[in-house]
Amino acid sequence: MINFPLASSTWDDKELSAIQRVVDSNMFTMGQSVKDYEKDFARFFGSKYAVMVSSGSTANLLMIAALFFTKVAKLKRGDEVIVPAVSWSTTYFPLQQYGLKVKFVDIDKETLNIDLKKLEAAITNETKAILTVNLLGNPNDFDAINALIKGKDIFVLEDNCESMGATFNGKQAGTHGIMGTFSSFFSHHIATMEGGCVVTDDEELYHILLCIRAHGWTRNLPEFNHVSGQKSSDPFEESFKFVLPGYNVRPLEMSGAIGIEQLKKLPGFINVRRKNAILFKQLFSDHEYIDIQQETGESSWFGFALILKENAKVTRAELVKKLVEAGVECRPIVTGNFLKNEEVLKFFDYTVSGEITDAEYIDKNGLFVGNHQVDLSKEIRYLHDLLR
Repeated sequence: MINFPLASSTWDDKELSAIQRVVDSNMFTMGQSVKDYEKDFARFFGSKYAVMVSSGSTANLLMIAALFFTKVAKLKRGDEVIVPAVSWSTTYFPLQQYGLKVKFVDIDKETLNIDLKKLEAAITNETKAILTVNLLGNPNDFDAINALIKGKDIFVLEDNCESMGATFNGKQAGTHGIMGTFSSFFSHHIATMEGGCVVTDDEELYHILLCIRAHGWTRNLPEFNHVSGQKSSDPFEESFKFVLPGYNVRPLEMSGAIGIEQLKKLPGFINVRRKNAILFKQLFSDHEYIDIQQETGESSWFGFALILKENAKVTRAELVKKLVEAGVECRPIVTGNFLKNEEVLKFFDYTVSGEITDAEYIDKNGLFVGNHQVDLSKEIRYLHDLLR
């Protein structure tokens, strides 16, 4: 039996040395390492600005919150935001928390991203934003989405927490909308203990993100900014000045220091993940009873989806049992059809556009196994032999 876990550590002595440098500095709260990581992050992904936060979930929270505090508010309570029916819970929760009307649209079970034809049918004069989700490393077709909203007063947001390093038409996933979010949790493409980032090219949104990340105060804002205007030249006067209803979702200084080292390794990590995917596609592209995710653009292959075909002679429960007994970790495809979560949806103001068939199908017939930043040839061949 071969052990095939969902994820493995991306750290070596460089990350441990980075942690030790922070320990030696005796500066554990957000400081220079976080600032340096943000600059490196923005440069790597081709954005003007990046703001590091405590997780991908809080990145989503700040992304939505910031839209309410621009001088001309980009969103207000009651506005309609379209989302795919499959994502992580904290893609959706900030929308509820800010009183937005959520419209769920089915996914395409081949790409696992929002179904473009059903998205077109869902867009109305009430639609203000589309929150796209790049699932399991796979970017959306942003050319098609932009064509659908051309000439309309609708903007795009990206939850890119599972797809760091993916590209569409040579442009990094997470940078196709007015803001995009990233996660650096342990099982993701890079790991910073806990951590996340929001990127944007909009300076006003950047300043708002800086403010609401830390208490809603002005302390972390530039001398002149789009939130409070001109700051006082007396730092004492600005030390406890609050201007927006913010949070405390600051990252640790350790996480920033680790992130600097992890970003240097990210191109190599993505390269290996894509090599693993080449073998996976070769072995599973014409499987008797399993379908796999179809790539849009260049996926960063967070994991490998396995979806039972309609004529499969095994159930998902049988498939899961076989994998677990053979030492292969597996999980549902994110939340599956999120609409099954009736207990939490009773708090939402939401509608469903059309039928949710593919999300429901993968909810009952789909799962995924891990991909890693190391060669998995042996594990992928083992998986294929196991599922013959």
